[in-house]
Amino acid sequence: MNASHPSASLFDSFGRRIDYLRVSVTDRCDLRCTYCLPKDFKGYEEPADWLTHAEMKRLVGIFVGLGVGKVRLTGGEPLLRRGIADLAAGIAALPGLTDLSLSSNGTQLARHAVALHAAGVSRLNISLDTLDANCFARITGRDCLADVLEGLTAAKEAGFAPIKLNMVVQSDINEAEVERMVEFSMQHGFILRLIETMPIGDTGREASYVDLSTLGQRMAQRFGLLPQVLGAGSGPARYWSSADGHMSLGVITPMSQHFCAACNRVRLSVNGTLYLCLGQEDKLDLGMLMLSGSSDAELRWHIREAISRKPERHEFNTRPEKIIRFMAQTGG
Repeated sequence: MNASHPSASLFDSFGRRIDYLRVSVTDRCDLRCTYCLPKDFKGYEEPADWLTHAEMKRLVGIFVGLGVGKVRLTGGEPLLRRGIADLAAGIAALPGLTDLSLSSNGTQLARHAVALHAAGVSRLNISLDTLDANCFARITGRDCLADVLEGLTAAKEAGFAPIKLNMVVQSDINEAEVERMVEFSMQHGFILRLIETMPIGDTGREASYVDLSTLGQRMAQRFGLLPQVLGAGSGPARYWSSADGHMSLGVITPMSQHFCAACNRVRLSVNGTLYLCLGQEDKLDLGMLMLSGSSDAELRWHIREAISRKPERHEFNTRPEKIIRFMAQTGG
């Protein structure tokens, strides 16, 4: 690493500061979205191999001590993990953490929203690919759109703001729903993010791809949205917003216009595997190191060494067959 960087920061060999950790608290999910998990998937981690709450808090604390300020709790579906609010509260209390967020499919959100907000979760990302009940059931394998909409209402009432909606757009499935989703987001003040499908696992490779660089521009023009300039490290989405700032539209384009040069994140799976890139197999088994009795100092050394090996970019376009693990196994 570059010696001129502060010792309490993580930089990879390409000069990117890694200050964002996504933590999968479970690989289980109560939906079977067509681009994420096969309907008959049974390759989950055994609960006995999951990191405990204490182990997760310990590892996250080490990352925060190394300069990671942003943490997102993910899954699978994180609200299926018992005691999720208590885990969130423990992480939120870590000195140096500046932002704790959570990604969810929303099916369990109505009964967890108040506790999550009280625990210190500041922001939510909710997966919602359509407002049509039949289309929702086709994509997710369950007829529970009403539960997700109830969860969104509960999250707003609990005080969450902003709430981001993540819509994975697929041609001939929900592409025609984008305009309706923009209108819904404008009505409720949500941030809508359109996401391109990625060739992660067989399900991801079979999903129908849409170039969102052009679709986002069309929607921005259709609804009179203005380009939004964000600071460095603000994430992979490019945004437009309404004139009053009430609603924003973003596009995440790993395929048509990748954002690897600004990547600031790594992912921790439920069994303690640290994935350095969503589109590569480079990883570090922190769970095994903890089981072997590694001290915090030793874990810090291994983390720094791993970050120095973070790949420059994914190979989704050139080697779409490369990643055989499914999205839920990686950690959001």
